[in-house]
Amino acid sequence: QVQLVESGGGLVQAGASLRLSCAASGRTFSSYVMGWFRQAPGKEREFVAAITWSGGRTYYADSVKGRFTISRDNAKNTAYLQMNSLKSEDTAVYYCAVRSGGGAYYLGTQYNYWGQGTQVTVSS
Repeated sequence: QVQLVESGGGLVQAGASLRLSCAASGRTFSSYVMGWFRQAPGKEREFVAAITWSGGRTYYADSVKGRFTISRDNAKNTAYLQMNSLKSEDTAVYYCAVRSGGGAYYLGTQYNYWGQGTQVTVSS
């Protein structure tokens, strides 16, 4: 089992920044991908960003590319999502997730474990 705990969400104005954290504990994988997804009210969950734990490769949704940065601290088993130039359309519950297998990094169905989510609200 892997436990994931997100933190760092909040209410900010458009143009502001936030940094989300995702701390992993429990069973750890020697090589796995950690992803961030989000779900806005009335919408489907969507991929935001992902990072490989060993290689440090990163992937982004087009909607956040250039504004969001995903990173990780292996020693702390923690991943981060730095969100800059926030827009009202970024308002959502943000979830981190981990997968141990392969497959498309942007598909939530490929991820084995999920956190409970943290709310991000951007006021315009």
